Amino acid sequence: MNSIFKALNDPTRREILEMLQERDMTAGEIAQRFNMSWPSISHHLDLLKQAQLVNAEKEGQYIFYSLNTTVVDEILKWVMQFKTGKK
Repeated sequence: MNSIFKALNDPTRREILEMLQERDMTAGEIAQRFNMSWPSISHHLDLLKQAQLVNAEKEGQYIFYSLNTTVVDEILKWVMQFKTGKK
């Protein structure tokens, strides 16, 4: 769970997740929306993968990134237990 919160702590990574909510994207498509180096984008994507917030699937020469809604659902369920007082 710590890796998830570490990943969510950065505004760039949160923006990447919002972009992937719309559709699956390649690293190049994601990088085009930011004013930063490719290694920086790669680092952000790697942290999101380590936290299992995104899936990466290679298709030919491209890697497509998608939102892992299973983990997002688990986070929401965990947070909601504090509101309802139930585990």
